[in-house]
Formats: sequence, structure tokens, C-alpha cells
Amino acid sequence: MSTRLAPAATPWAVFLIFLRLGLTSFGGPIAHLGFFRQEFVERRGWLDERAYADLVALCQFLPGPASSQVGLAIGLLRGGYRGSLAAWLGFTLPSALLLALLAIGLAAWPGALPQGLVHGMKVIALAVVAQAVWGMGRSLCTSLPRLAIALASAALILLLPGVWNQVLVIAAGAVLGLLLFRPGSVTAPAPLPGHIGTGTALACLALFAGLLIVLPLLAAGSETDVLRVVDGFYRAGALVFGGGHVVLPLLEAEVVGSGWLDADRFLAGYGAAQAVPGPLFTFAAFLGASLDIEPSGWRGAAVALVAIFLPSFLLVYAALPFWARLRSNRSASGALAGVNCSVVGLLLAALYDPVFKSAVGGPLDLLAAGVALLALMRWRLPPWLVVLAGAGFGALLVPLGS
Repeated sequence: MSTRLAPAATPWAVFLIFLRLGLTSFGGPIAHLGFFRQEFVERRGWLDERAYADLVALCQFLPGPASSQVGLAIGLLRGGYRGSLAAWLGFTLPSALLLALLAIGLAAWPGALPQGLVHGMKVIALAVVAQAVWGMGRSLCTSLPRLAIALASAALILLLPGVWNQVLVIAAGAVLGLLLFRPGSVTAPAPLPGHIGTGTALACLALFAGLLIVLPLLAAGSETDVLRVVDGFYRAGALVFGGGHVVLPLLEAEVVGSGWLDADRFLAGYGAAQAVPGPLFTFAAFLGASLDIEPSGWRGAAVALVAIFLPSFLLVYAALPFWARLRSNRSASGALAGVNCSVVGLLLAALYDPVFKSAVGGPLDLLAAGVALLALMRWRLPPWLVVLAGAGFGALLVPLGS
């Protein structure tokens, strides 16, 4: 079966389509992929089922936010480099603007968001992260060795916190996966269509790796904070396997661990990010706008947003021409399996510190988090509705002396 693509679209048309999706796509990355399939496979016929499935598999294989990467890859295949930028802007701007506006409003009027609402959002964040840990653990830690890697990763991060220790834990997971989990055989997918040459792909890969190495050195030697912010958010975007909620521990280590933002505002913003449509990585816009150092405000939001998404662009451009060979490589598949186990461990550690420690001050908080978890997992309520209910719970509970 050959891969089929509809005729090319203009960047403006791509932008408008993704803008509508960015305004209406609630429910997290899995839901986003469902919306994309409905829009581009069933409704518009831009991709056939096989091409779309291969794009999803590629973006799940790469570090970064999978749904955003699928979107920019579709834009790339439809409208070239400008199409990929248009797709990213359309899908990302609505939630990024809302979260940056919230952060700037809170900075200008610190009392505008009552403490009870902030507390309720932190309780909801506990339920959301617990749901992510459970779902990822069930799908990725399917044997005792995999579970052992996840638990050991969590223990190491709790004992030795810090962003570079997180990097080492991920690298150790890759080595263990390479040794333990290489499959006997892997079926290669069909090459994805596209217009990126091998030279361009290799240049993007070299730039991705070069920035990962050079930015920390430049930041360490700089007297301004801009490079440190770019380095922190770029590294978070480059090292997130699993996307979405997995960015939480990396961003917490970078932003809260560096003293750029307090834990309460961090978790309140994370709770608010559940109530807006579009990719969860736009949480970076809230953080950038909230920083207690420069850049902050709108400039900080723009810097953080570009820095955290830049690795996604470079990796998608770099991987598309080599996808068939990469996916069929047994060593790469084994290493990725080990990395995924370590990622579950990182998220499990974040579930306890800072999420649980910051959100739970008594039995009522724990009960509310349990009800929120039921609402998300059993009753299948939309996250935005659970966030609103949690904010109301906090507003009622704090005056009672919780």
C-alpha cells in the first residue's frame, strides 16, 4: 500500500486549520492525536491511515511533545518549512497566550487569584500527575525488569535531585534498555514522504546536539539570565521522552530548583494548564512570564516558548528522512524502551516531590485528590471541568482552615 498525500496547502490555510484545533483540542496529547486523525485523515484526506500512523510512531519515538510534533510534521509535509511553522503557531498560540496572560495578570495583581483557588489547582495537579504515572506505567513497565528500572530511577531522583542527575538517569535507562530489551526483530515502516534532504537533516541533528552541549557553557559564562533561561527550557524540551506531563519534573528542577519561581506558583500554573486547549508544553509560556528574573512578562513567555519547542522542530526535520532505518534498528528500540522506564520513574518522583508535598496538607486534600482522580479515570470527565471543580473546592476549603 503506497503512502498518499493530498496536494500542498498554503501556510495561511495550514495556520487557520491548526488555529481552530488549538482553540478546541482539549484532553491532552492522546486526544489531540485523535483530533488530528479526524481532521487530516478522515475529513480532509491529507494523509492516509498508514502515513498518519507512521507519523505518530515517529513522534512517539522522538523526545518532545508528540502531538505538537505530529502537527508540525503534517504542516511540513503539506506546506514545507513555512507550513510547519504555521501549524505550530496555530496549534500553540491560543493556550500560550491564555497562560501568559494569566501569569502577567497574577504578577500585576497578586491577590487576583485567591489562595484557595491556587490550593485547589495544586490538588488537581496531584490527580493529573497520578493519572499520567498510572497510564504510562501500565503501558511502558510491563515486566519486572522494566518496573525495577522505573522504581530505581524514582529513588535516585528523590535522593539526588537536580536536572543533571535526571539526565544521567535517562542515559542509564537507555544503557539498560540496550542491554535488556532489544527485540528479536522489528518491522520497518514505509519511508515517509517529504522534501528534506539528507544534508539538511544531518545539519538539524548537529544543531540539536550542538545547542545541547554549547548552551550550558554559554549560560555559565554569561552575566545575564537570558541564556540561562534559554538553556533551561531548551534542555527540558530536548530531554522529555513521552511528552506532556513528563516535562513537569524537568521544568520543576530548572525553574524552581534554580530559584527563578516558587513551587506554589509553579503548581498553580500547571493546574491552570490543564484547563486550556492545545499542547501542555505551553505551560512554558506561563513559567516564562512568571519568572522572578529577566526575561519575564511577554518577553519571558516568548523566550521560554521558543526555547522549549525548538528541539521538536530540529528533531522532526532531522528524523523524517531516516525514519524507516531508525524504527527498524533493534538497538534504538531497546534503548528507547529503557528510556521510557526511566521516564516513568522521573514522573513518579515528581508525583511525590513537589506535587504531593506541596498539595496535601491534610486528609481533606487527599480525599479531594482521590475524587479528582476518579473523575479523570473512571468517570472520564474533561480535565478543564475537573480543574474548575478543584478550584471551587479550594476556594471553599481554605476559609475552613485547611
